[in-house]
Amino acid sequence: MDIDEVLKLTDDLVFGQTGMHLDYLQEEILKGTLQSKTYSEIAKELHLSKSHVRNTGSELWKILSEALKQDITKNSFRSILNGVKISKNTNNISFVGETITLKKSVTVNHLNICPATTRSPSSSHYPAPQNSSPIIDLLDAPELTDFYNRNTELNTLKQWILKDRIRLITIYGLSGIGKSVLTRQLIEQIKPEFDYIIWKSLTETPTISSLKNQLQQFFAQSQNPPLPTIIDYFRNSRCLVILDDLQNLFQSGELAGQYLTEHKEYGQFWQQIAKNHHQSCVILLSWEKPREIATLDAEKYSTRTLNLKGLESNAEEILREKGLTDEGKWPELINLYQGHPTWLNIIASTIVELFDGSVSLFLADQEEIFIGDLKPILAYHLERLSKLEQQVISWLASQNEAVDISQPSGLREFSKSEITEAMQSLGRRGLVEKISERGRSQFVGNPIFKQYILNSNHRTLKESDRR
Repeated sequence: MDIDEVLKLTDDLVFGQTGMHLDYLQEEILKGTLQSKTYSEIAKELHLSKSHVRNTGSELWKILSEALKQDITKNSFRSILNGVKISKNTNNISFVGETITLKKSVTVNHLNICPATTRSPSSSHYPAPQNSSPIIDLLDAPELTDFYNRNTELNTLKQWILKDRIRLITIYGLSGIGKSVLTRQLIEQIKPEFDYIIWKSLTETPTISSLKNQLQQFFAQSQNPPLPTIIDYFRNSRCLVILDDLQNLFQSGELAGQYLTEHKEYGQFWQQIAKNHHQSCVILLSWEKPREIATLDAEKYSTRTLNLKGLESNAEEILREKGLTDEGKWPELINLYQGHPTWLNIIASTIVELFDGSVSLFLADQEEIFIGDLKPILAYHLERLSKLEQQVISWLASQNEAVDISQPSGLREFSKSEITEAMQSLGRRGLVEKISERGRSQFVGNPIFKQYILNSNHRTLKESDRR
């Protein structure tokens, strides 16, 4: 067996024992061990501390020891593998004597570990590009503007990318919430760690073939000879790819994250990125969470998802820049508009225009949430909903309390399964929030969208009465 087959075998063992797949560092420790490298050598190649690599290795050997019921160390790993046999008559992972039974239709007498230089062309080590600094293409990226403090989210993303070596990250949230700004700032902090960085907008909805060609042309400018596939570049170099506006590939009028017919192959590409062994990272930016990503997350592959929410106290900087007064009322305003930076900028402009910047005057005697110039933004989100979602969110807006979908609802024309599916889809769009009440999950609609829907329904009734 070559190294990739050993990684697959070990991944099955680790998943059977822990429910988690191998992460990037565990893979590199296994590769280094099979090539007789020391922890110091592995750490130096990965730009990590020796202690971190050693601790990760110790934990890996402990997991494998428990899975194989054998005492496995870095020094004994190769010799124990050479005594392993693989049988094909079961769906469970076990170790008895010298036999491991895996989810695999392969039978061999011994595992002969091949050095990396004898691997097949599709997975071999190609000559690395000779670049002293990363090659960067940010033509499609937004400008690096003022950045409102999101250190918590930045640190989470850096942990996933630099330490956990996650291959596929999805950042989703409402339009204007700050996904692109956050990612642009992230690039500035981690770009020395990569050989290539490219940002591609999907606004023009390129086919998957066209996107792959664009990426390969970018990578090939310093790689001679060119490599056969995107995954080969991802294995050979440390690449960071950001794909923005993913929601443009999805169908309007359908449940969240369903691709237009001509773009269904994108889902297969995400699976390829998450499941294949490589050292790169792809970040997806979207209004909606893709369905394939939810499945990959559930299967615990090398994926992570960040649902980006609004700013908290950091949003005060927006109000300060707008010159608003009555600072004691700022937290109330921020809470009302959920710390959403775009919404706050728009509402702050209204306060300057109509109330001379006084937040107190704006909030005084307000019986409902003011929508104003937010209407076009909110309408565009709601226009993307399926008919089922539109009816569910309209019903949800009419409720004064959180809804328990396990109980009978006022939507008697729909089955419980349909309501559950619609609620899940609305959640993936950021239009519904799940809260816990007395140990049960309940759901509430986003207050801003709720107010917009109630206003729209009220206008519709008025027009109907006039007729």
